[in-house]
Amino acid sequence: MIIQLQQGIPAELKENILKQVQEIGYKANEVVTQQAHYLVAIGKKEFDIRQIGQLPGVADIHRVSEEYKLISRRWRVNPTVIDLGDGVTVGEGNFSIMAGPCSIEGEEQIEKVVAHLVENNVKIMRGGVFKPRSSPYAFRGLGIDGLKTFHRICRENGIKIITEVMQVSQIEEMIDYVDVFQVGARNSQNFNLLDALGEAQKPVLLKRGISGTLEELLQAAEYIFSNGNEKIMLCERGIRGYEKAYRNILDLNAVPVLKEKTHLPVIVDPSHGIGLRDYVASMALASVMAGADGVIFETHYTPEKAFSDGQQTLNFQESERLIKQMRQAYALRESF
Repeated sequence: MIIQLQQGIPAELKENILKQVQEIGYKANEVVTQQAHYLVAIGKKEFDIRQIGQLPGVADIHRVSEEYKLISRRWRVNPTVIDLGDGVTVGEGNFSIMAGPCSIEGEEQIEKVVAHLVENNVKIMRGGVFKPRSSPYAFRGLGIDGLKTFHRICRENGIKIITEVMQVSQIEEMIDYVDVFQVGARNSQNFNLLDALGEAQKPVLLKRGISGTLEELLQAAEYIFSNGNEKIMLCERGIRGYEKAYRNILDLNAVPVLKEKTHLPVIVDPSHGIGLRDYVASMALASVMAGADGVIFETHYTPEKAFSDGQQTLNFQESERLIKQMRQAYALRESF
């Protein structure tokens, strides 16, 4: 069960609640986030939850049977909306578009992409400065210097940044230059990293693992939340299958299922999901109609010359057309 404590609860009231929880045979785990103070109580004994709910200092109480509890929609019916500042939010009621190159390549590239985003009223730019690559000889990013340039140009133009963090040691040097930390598919079960991002207090976009189940994705999100960070977005980016005609299997079944199971925003990445430029727009539009809260895709002014993933990257003309189509599709979806 989840026990939400009243804000500013006195120590003696909290101790009494903990004592009562222990006396009924449950183990209480204390979680303090940016927004609230919780006790996640684990046990199997049946009892009337009003026994705890009526105690002084308890703001709310819910029985949650899933292994993932804090991210479950069973107790938080209202969806989470994440505020990135300056009027930029991610969550239900506001379809979010995030776009940019796979890799940050330099100042000229950043300026051109930012100008494209500003022209199309897109407020969030993606771009990797630390790149996990299958080959050790492929371009692996510009690192922290590239991130500082990325940050400077985006700040000058009112654009928020989402970029991948690969290890715990990178968080501290990146945190002042990032609006959203991205956890890539290869790190979706790097529990040390998830724990650390829970303490970092910056929003996190958590991608589904390459062969990960939805249960594993949700449990990974629970790691972040249980360490104090409620600002989590889930990202469906395709899973590995046996089909060779495209890069991954973009599992759009996951969108409505996740929306039912969790209160967190659900984002879709069609670029990594299908991996072929000609089909990215179709899958992005399908994502909108499936109920996604946003889409993140790759764009570059000359995809053929991109340092990484050019085969799945849209040029600016294709990107502009897709942005307009997604907004039209979202408006249609909301009219149903």
